Amino acid sequence: MTKSHAQKNEWKLIWSDEFDYTGEPDDSKWTREEGFLRNAELQLYTPAGADNVRVENGMLVIEAIKERIRNPAYDPAETKDWRTSREYAEYTSGSVRSKGKAEWQYGRIEVRAKLPAGRGMWPAIWMLAADVNETGWPECGEIDIMEYVGFEPDTIYATVHTKDYNHVLSTQKGAKIHIADPDKDFHVYAVEWDARKMDFFVDDENYFTFENEGTGTDTWPYDKKYFLTLNIAIGGAWGGQKGIDESIFPRKFCIDYVRVYQK
Repeated sequence: MTKSHAQKNEWKLIWSDEFDYTGEPDDSKWTREEGFLRNAELQLYTPAGADNVRVENGMLVIEAIKERIRNPAYDPAETKDWRTSREYAEYTSGSVRSKGKAEWQYGRIEVRAKLPAGRGMWPAIWMLAADVNETGWPECGEIDIMEYVGFEPDTIYATVHTKDYNHVLSTQKGAKIHIADPDKDFHVYAVEWDARKMDFFVDDENYFTFENEGTGTDTWPYDKKYFLTLNIAIGGAWGGQKGIDESIFPRKFCIDYVRVYQK
């Protein structure tokens, strides 16, 4: 077991998945997302049983595959909604989330992972409020612990989105850090979050802090429970800005563990 930053101080482990089993992700902790979902991305997220998500060799593996597959939500009468107007996907991928299974208000959330490289890749470790369906985005708040786009191969991003600070308005708050070859080595991506601020880390380096301005939920909606999502997107509004290198597939996002601590 790798000793984390959190184990060296006052944090107490309250939830984890060490992926020390084989097969589907533990369904008491994770659910699979399905279909075309966000940001005009090109991947179809596949359901349980598909090869895009599996636990093997002590890791959760999320795999992006170039393959043609029919969109089960296809509607030939639909002309506006890209989620249902596309008859086929040319790529499949996986997304797992803890919504309805495990949700937290404050703590340290850390994920040790090796990222999928290549132009068009867009893996992420991120959180949304448990009330997203009722509140809507961006009012609910989003916490992007790690985002990586393959056309910037050595750059890791951390970002927050709120009603006042979000990418639609180009007012999102975030920072980036240079990490050499994150597709070749495992790193620990983490956020430490309380009522005052969020600190974002790669390994032990704090490279972004977002503070509660005390001006209300339009800038700080983070005093409630959030769930975690792990996924690989392909293309889309950000990941596809430089196109997609079709020669790179398949590509794997390997997660050694997910650990959640509170003080």
